[in-house]
Amino acid sequence: MANRKLGKPSDQRVALLRNQTTALLWNGKVVTTEARAKEIRSIAEKIITLAVKEYDNSETVEKESRNEKSQIVKREVINDKPSKLAARRAIMAYVYDVPEAKSKKESKSEYAERTKERTHPVVEKLFRDIAPKYAKRAEAGSKGGYTRMYKLGPRRGDAAEMVVLELVD
Repeated sequence: MANRKLGKPSDQRVALLRNQTTALLWNGKVVTTEARAKEIRSIAEKIITLAVKEYDNSETVEKESRNEKSQIVKREVINDKPSKLAARRAIMAYVYDVPEAKSKKESKSEYAERTKERTHPVVEKLFRDIAPKYAKRAEAGSKGGYTRMYKLGPRRGDAAEMVVLELVD
């Protein structure tokens, strides 16, 4: 895959792109240079497209387990189908894990209880919030176009063209 070198060695370049792509998906926008934004845009579009294709590809399964009293308990669990699981793992291999923020009034135990279900919050946000929103756009005939860039002008110091890269609402 031919891409911009961005004036960095390959390991630093890959880390930079992974970090900024994760920030874009987690925060919804990122301020960066135009060259970096063009690279991030193509990566983010591919990740979002993969999530849009697979976000609703799951099934409900009834599982049996034993409780503390050795009684058999049946419960319904939502499992990912193999294609969604593969997509989720591919996204998890690229995107960094970002810990959820702890509110000021929240205790450690409350924070742990709230976040124990979400081991990969960026991926969960992608499949629960972002993908369903863009799936509606895809049904309307729009393919891609999940991001937009606004130019801010030259950066003071080196005059690099700065842009805001954000997810489209």
